[in-house]
Amino acid sequence: MPCVADWLNNPFSIVQGIFAQNVPNSDWEKKVTEYFKEKLKENNATNWVPSLNDVPVHYLKPNSLVKFRCMVQDMFDPEFYMGVYETVDPNTNARVLHFGKYRDVAECGPQQEIDLNSTQTVTSERQTFYCVPVPGESAWSVVVLNPQFYAYISANQARVSPSTSYTPSRHKRSYEEDEDMDLHPSKQKEQHMGNSSGGDIHGCVEPKRLETEASAGHHLISPNCSPPLDLNFPLPGEKGPACLVKVYESWDSFKVNDVLEVYGILSVDPVLSIVNNEERDSSALDPMECMDTAEEQRVHSPPASLVPRIHVILAQKLQHINPLLPACLNEEESKTFVSNFMSELSPVRAELLGFLTHALLGDSLAAEYLILHLISTVYARRDVLPLGKFTVNLSGCPRNSIFTEHIYRIIQQLVPASYRLQMTIENMNHSRFIPHKDYAANRLVSGVLQLASNTSLVVDETQLEQGQLDTTGVHNVTALGNLITWQKVDYDFSYHQMEFPCNINVLITSEGRSLLPSDCQVHLQPQIIPPNMEEYMNSLLTAVLPSVLNKFRIYLSLLRLLDYSISDEVTKAVEEDFVEMRKNDPESITADDLHRTLLVARFLSLSAGQTTLSRERWLRAKQLEALRKARLQQQTCVNGNEL
Repeated sequence: MPCVADWLNNPFSIVQGIFAQNVPNSDWEKKVTEYFKEKLKENNATNWVPSLNDVPVHYLKPNSLVKFRCMVQDMFDPEFYMGVYETVDPNTNARVLHFGKYRDVAECGPQQEIDLNSTQTVTSERQTFYCVPVPGESAWSVVVLNPQFYAYISANQARVSPSTSYTPSRHKRSYEEDEDMDLHPSKQKEQHMGNSSGGDIHGCVEPKRLETEASAGHHLISPNCSPPLDLNFPLPGEKGPACLVKVYESWDSFKVNDVLEVYGILSVDPVLSIVNNEERDSSALDPMECMDTAEEQRVHSPPASLVPRIHVILAQKLQHINPLLPACLNEEESKTFVSNFMSELSPVRAELLGFLTHALLGDSLAAEYLILHLISTVYARRDVLPLGKFTVNLSGCPRNSIFTEHIYRIIQQLVPASYRLQMTIENMNHSRFIPHKDYAANRLVSGVLQLASNTSLVVDETQLEQGQLDTTGVHNVTALGNLITWQKVDYDFSYHQMEFPCNINVLITSEGRSLLPSDCQVHLQPQIIPPNMEEYMNSLLTAVLPSVLNKFRIYLSLLRLLDYSISDEVTKAVEEDFVEMRKNDPESITADDLHRTLLVARFLSLSAGQTTLSRERWLRAKQLEALRKARLQQQTCVNGNEL
């Protein structure tokens, strides 16, 4: 029986065994998948598999089993490969069958040659996805996923963070690098000198990534390439590996921007870089040899030491990215987890409300609406209208204050993925918001608005000053408005626009009423003005127990996934109530008010763990809306203009 070390460290031996036993039957591939699926079901087996999200690629054994939690940033054209091929020994004429699945390069023995004309050859197809770590993933989410790894780092920082002369790192150099070192000895000196500064991932300690880590500008210097290699991360300053994920089954179920968890065989073979360089050289000599441009080859076949390949054995699309929740809520164990948590929902909600009230300087009404915003999600689309979105404009925020920065820090501690977009003239005019197609490289160039589902996007409008928006700035502001209103981003394919639906929670912080559209404006009314804002906010976070913080995180993620319905009886009562409201105040009560109050009632019910609307929650929603509107009216009277 194979031991753990076999299927983890040498999965090819398992695949070879199954292949040898089942050839020429075609079901050997299914048996491989079933074998690894069963192994990963064993107690804590998924924790044994090293993750590319946590471990630098040069620490990982080539051709070992790894996992990767990622977002599909782009998908390349399908590629053909030899699923089964035959080698022949010219001297003895002995023939051997090999599998080509899960491999980048066909292998054969020293005295063997591949028989390209063999009748045993099976040509198969696979799909390559270009995947990046989940944009804006919170530090706590990464730590929760692999607590042992980060505990080990904390306890052994000096030993785990290697010097730039760490031996395994040198052994993982590609062949061209070795040649380059021989030609340019000064580069050897530079590599040994290295960079002594450490790095944080979203504020969390991690081992130095050395040559495998992206810089803040997304670029890595590719061997023998003068221009830097752009890893195409959607957000600036992102770290982590980009990977070419090669999927063999059911790839039609995956699409751009999906979040996946994949288990597969790691390929970092330096031969790939040599092969790719030779292809580029040959195509340069004879353009008819290859239809791909040099730029396309460079992007689609980057050095494996910088962009490793994962040959997927198992892959699943994730419902959510909160590691504190079960991956699938339909299983029996998950149902027990959910029911146990729902039984203690009321005190968790009360504590979260108190926590956010303190964060919002004593404003409990704003805290209520912030909870409703954080559990909102697009649950359906009716024609082009996204149902369930709840963009909140928190107006009345102090200008040029660290208040909005700290509000974002608190949200970052509560949700698995988030990003703070500072709405300055410079950012609007110079940032790339909308992904666009680069036809020369045949790839989708990412933009800030290429985010995973349920990412919290905090737009800080308090940073906006007087200035002129150029064409790019106007397009970016328009794209933001479309994201908020329609929950879609129109990717730029030069000759046409392509709609990509999304599900992004947008919170806008502003002084007055936002320039951007929103579903609900809540004007902040601070009850306390701390003399030292930074000290106040920091003490607020440190005062919360980690166990309580984890309950907040589960609460916000779980309630997004619950089903919700309104009975016919309650629907009729709501309609009658709305008619009465229109009679009493025909000028100010509109259909938009009904829609917003129904949304508030929906999220109020879910926040209390109720999956149906009750009369009590409807009345509470009306009360909250009345308080919110009264506050806006009061502010209008004070300032003499609309907020």
